[in-house]
Amino acid sequence: MTILALAATRPLRSLYAGYADLAGGLLTPSVLLLVQRLGAAAIFFLSGRTKVEGWITLTDGTFTLFETDYALPLIPPRIAAYAATTSEHVFPILLVLGLFTRGAATALLGMTVVIEIFVYPDAWPTHLSWAGLLLPLIAMGGGRWSLDRLFKIA
Repeated sequence: MTILALAATRPLRSLYAGYADLAGGLLTPSVLLLVQRLGAAAIFFLSGRTKVEGWITLTDGTFTLFETDYALPLIPPRIAAYAATTSEHVFPILLVLGLFTRGAATALLGMTVVIEIFVYPDAWPTHLSWAGLLLPLIAMGGGRWSLDRLFKIA
């Protein structure tokens, strides 16, 4: 590279460095953890809402799904339907609140693993993106803007 070409890249490098500094200052770990909590919660909560009528009355279609498409080898379909639907409502609410974040994220990651292995093994790119939201929450907790922090829950 010539001296002239190097000199031409300096403003671009400076602009990029300024952008990196700004992004690093605005996108703090607590902001990123909040976004991860809300993103993961939305995925699971909205899925749970498709399985119920009203507040939390499971639909006939939900029971049919767990007897056919979502059939698990060790858990009876009716129990699996109630467990999954309840989990898809309770754990996302905990994530939004940032309460027992690590436990809620671990439960949803476990659910993701079960879905990947037994229900939709070809959907690994989707499940990998869910894991990408949940793993930092398990590792770091809910962040500064969480009830975990307020109540000093590790």
